[in-house]
Amino acid sequence: MGGCCRCFPSKNKRVLVDPPADQDSPDRDKVTIVPCRNEETLHGVARSPPGDDDEEGENKNENNEEKRNLKVFIVFYSMYGHVEILAMRVKLGVDSVDGVKGFLFRVPETLSAEALGQMRVPSKEDDDVPLVNVEALAEADGLLFGFPTRFGSMAAQMMSFFDGTESVWAEQRLAGKPAGFFVSTGTQGGGQETTAWTAVTQLTNHGMIYVPIGYTFGSGMFGMDVIRGGSPYGSGVFSGDGSRVPSETELALAEHHGKYMASIVRRFGPVPPS
Repeated sequence: MGGCCRCFPSKNKRVLVDPPADQDSPDRDKVTIVPCRNEETLHGVARSPPGDDDEEGENKNENNEEKRNLKVFIVFYSMYGHVEILAMRVKLGVDSVDGVKGFLFRVPETLSAEALGQMRVPSKEDDDVPLVNVEALAEADGLLFGFPTRFGSMAAQMMSFFDGTESVWAEQRLAGKPAGFFVSTGTQGGGQETTAWTAVTQLTNHGMIYVPIGYTFGSGMFGMDVIRGGSPYGSGVFSGDGSRVPSETELALAEHHGKYMASIVRRFGPVPPS
């Protein structure tokens, strides 16, 4: 697997990183815990059973409904692990916003086990991130999609996922929902921007609202002293030959991306069904 704008195979294992220092804390020794699974069911907070008094029970139910977390679905495809690392940091950012909860989902693999073995892709059999259910996408209040590039556009696995969303497209069940992208490329000229903006057509046909991050990351978007993935279109990472680990700046940008999207989702509130 080659080309200047793709992710290259390297070792037969996923890229691992130590938890980086917290972006907002001056204490650089502070450890950030990165979540690796969905910590809550997809159907909101369970309601408490009504008390003896029917009216009191109804009030409790109404209060619980008001406190229901808004949901951001983080749907990704990751071959060698770089996009998955970003996805976990994006979730951390989403979860940092009061009243908003992030949920991780993986899209199905389309390559055969033989092909994956030849490409030295690590096994995901022990992964605890569930596969995405297309029909469940309508439960989300916002969506973030992550994927590696293939010559400047999304990987075929993610395109296959979008091709399978006809049922929610036909009823425009995702219309009005804010959505965005985060990406991985092999090189600096590999498509950090084009991979995102060529994917906007998917959101457009579903009626979703594309939410780029712009330059909201501040000075971190302008630094030239370190190599950094990401762009105004969304957060990103450079994978190099597959062995490069995401930099602290790339991870901080991914966390900011999640936090920014969560703030937009909270501003929009629940999107009424189409």
